[in-house]
Amino acid sequence: MSIHFSVLADKAGGVIVPLDQCPARMGGMRQWDAIVIGGGAIGLSLARELQKRGRKVLVVERGEPGREASHAAGGMLAFCEPHLAPPLRALALESARIYPEFVGEIEAESGLGVDWRREGCLALDHDEPGLPGCRRLSADEVRTLEPRLRAVNATWQYWPESSVDPRALVAAVEKAARVCGVEMITGEAVTSLQRSDGQATGVETARGQYDAPVVVNCAGAWAAQIDTGSAAVAATRPVKGQMLAVRPATPVLRHVVRTPQVYLIPRSDGRIVIGATVEEAGFDKRTDPAVIQRLHDAAAEIIPELGEAKIVEAWAGLRPGSPDGMPILGSTAVEGYFLATGHYRDGILLAPVTARVMSDLIDGRRLVVELEAFAVERAIRA
Repeated sequence: MSIHFSVLADKAGGVIVPLDQCPARMGGMRQWDAIVIGGGAIGLSLARELQKRGRKVLVVERGEPGREASHAAGGMLAFCEPHLAPPLRALALESARIYPEFVGEIEAESGLGVDWRREGCLALDHDEPGLPGCRRLSADEVRTLEPRLRAVNATWQYWPESSVDPRALVAAVEKAARVCGVEMITGEAVTSLQRSDGQATGVETARGQYDAPVVVNCAGAWAAQIDTGSAAVAATRPVKGQMLAVRPATPVLRHVVRTPQVYLIPRSDGRIVIGATVEEAGFDKRTDPAVIQRLHDAAAEIIPELGEAKIVEAWAGLRPGSPDGMPILGSTAVEGYFLATGHYRDGILLAPVTARVMSDLIDGRRLVVELEAFAVERAIRA
């Protein structure tokens, strides 16, 4: 006989409780101040922020925390991307500004590192972002910064971006959230929003109901699968990305490298992450050996030693896409029901600012970034 478990975290870091002994299933129904649907980087960061502001928060995660888009991400904090729409640029820059504070807090609260690397990015054949710190590099500068790069006489730019290891980041945010008192139920998919007289009252899963006057849908590519009984259904879709990681025999790269064909992200443990495809493939997370080989070959064109490096992992993830490629952030026609999804390729970068602005919105505070361009009305479906 199988036993399903729920994680109910306390100040000491959490305990495992059988689902049939969960307080929400025993005697009376237990009440929270807010329920966050989804335990990825966005959902966990928001849950932690709301809890630190004095709310009692429950995260309901369909699988394991951080095992979907966050687990598959590359971890580039790519706020210099030249083609970002102005509202998304403003959101990205604000998140980059508060990232040092965010990292410092979650590392202190969790006792875990996130491999935050601040060497910067070398971008090949990209448009000038026009941001402070971005500059064209001479061939000599390229050779000095990255001696193993080929095509040093091409058009290279330096961008003052950084990177984190998303898996380490999510592990740290999850633990920090638990230390702060956030409770988590894992292995349960939310099936529907519960409401009464136009007000959110909680969520329902196949195993039970959980009550709260505030519900935030942070379910990423799965956000549209939650029945709201209204038109407030997020128009998200899964966008597949295949990636791989190699481990060269000796260190070959310090900076993130971006070209139109491939990007390379060094980790402090010696791995190089290589990515990524953009595919409309539904919820298919299978990898294609031919695609992985093409990415590997493209990396070897930039740094020849990578062609000989052993592949240590290949994977695919599902980014939460939106109709216009921008996040869906805001309130809905159902009082107390909010959406924070559709972050596409920028969920790791935008986690701290999303947590802050959504908490401000829920609390009725002044927003540090305007959310009109991200309003749910533009990205919902009947």
